[in-house]
Formats: sequence, C-alpha cells, structure tokens
Amino acid sequence: MESDVAASVANLWELVLKTGKKDALLDDPIAWWNKYVARSGIRTLSIQTAHVLTMGRLAGIHKDPFDRILVAQSLSEKLPLVSKHKLLERYGVEVIW
Repeated sequence: MESDVAASVANLWELVLKTGKKDALLDDPIAWWNKYVARSGIRTLSIQTAHVLTMGRLAGIHKDPFDRILVAQSLSEKLPLVSKHKLLERYGVEVIW
C-alpha cells in the first residue's frame, strides 16, 4: 500500500534557494531532507506536467509560485496540503496546520 504522505520536491527547491538568507528555515536543507524525508521512506512528489497545467489554471488568489505548485500538486494528487497559509483553502484543497 502506498503512503498518503508525500513531500514535494518543490519544498526542497524552496528551502535550498533560501539557504543563507534571513528567512531561511534551515541551515542545511539537504541534510534535513536526507534525514527526515529520504531516509524515512517518505514518497517524494516530483513536479509533473499535469501539475504545471493545473497550476496554470489556478485563480490569482495567492502569488507565491512555490505555494501555487504545491496547491496544484495537492489538487492533482488528491492529497491534503500542509501549510500555514489557510488562504490556500480557497483553491479547494484541504489545508492542515
């Protein structure tokens, strides 16, 4: 049985881009990802063409490109989204936090 938990590569991408910046959540996102995602066996959700097409149809409710691709993945994969941004619920996704 496949787990209903997945970590998007978009999360890792954003964390890596913020490395060394004031708003960085982690000092070493790659080590964190390896420890808590890869080694834990959590499924990694790649960005697929279908996700990008879904993102392209989203209303302009939220402008952050990382949140938008996460919403699109959530909609496409029928997975809830873990986010502190309750505004994302307006896209019709279940937001957990």
